[in-house]
Amino acid sequence: MTYNIPTPHQEPENPIANSPNPEINPSPISDNHPNTLTGESLIDLRLYNQSHFDRGRPGWLILLWWFVQAIAFPLTPHPFNGIRSGLLRLFGAKIGFGAIIRPTARFTYPWKIEIGDYSWIGDDVVLYSLDRIAIGKHCVISQKSYLCTGTHDSQDPAFGLITAPVIINNGVWIAADCFIGPGVEIGANALIGARSSVFKNMPAGFVCTGNPCRPRYGREIKKSLQ
Repeated sequence: MTYNIPTPHQEPENPIANSPNPEINPSPISDNHPNTLTGESLIDLRLYNQSHFDRGRPGWLILLWWFVQAIAFPLTPHPFNGIRSGLLRLFGAKIGFGAIIRPTARFTYPWKIEIGDYSWIGDDVVLYSLDRIAIGKHCVISQKSYLCTGTHDSQDPAFGLITAPVIINNGVWIAADCFIGPGVEIGANALIGARSSVFKNMPAGFVCTGNPCRPRYGREIKKSLQ
């Protein structure tokens, strides 16, 4: 058996250089290489304009919130949910009684967020609240999930901003690392399986999984022993 051991002066083989596609640039883009990627861009980001978008608060208050979130939230121990809930309420969020909010959760604009009684917001959850996000009572939003209320018009050369609310009804469990897209409503007591991507409404009382997410079967809740 023989082995091809490159010498110190031998250039490694570049599979892209041998590609039959003539539009693929065999040289990587770097400071020493001009950008020679082909294809005319139909999007002109110089035209992007979000002056119509209402963030809901003046710029100085938004900067203050981002500062508070970056400094105060990570410094609060896990059990100090009351402090984090109090900070969110101070900036206009509606937070119910007994809510649990982890210190690494992130809230873009808290004044556009509602969280019901006894709901849990896990570690590294992002509530990208360009529009309203409403979470009901006894809901669980598990770690690393992303609730997104903003997107862009793919047919607009100016890449126009589009926002739509996200509604999570009572008793919903969104498992770890899920994406919930703009305009989506999750029905009461539904379960969204781990790493699912949800782009349309999900029915109440169903276990829903996949990418894209689909209803699979009814969610059974055992009767309380009390």
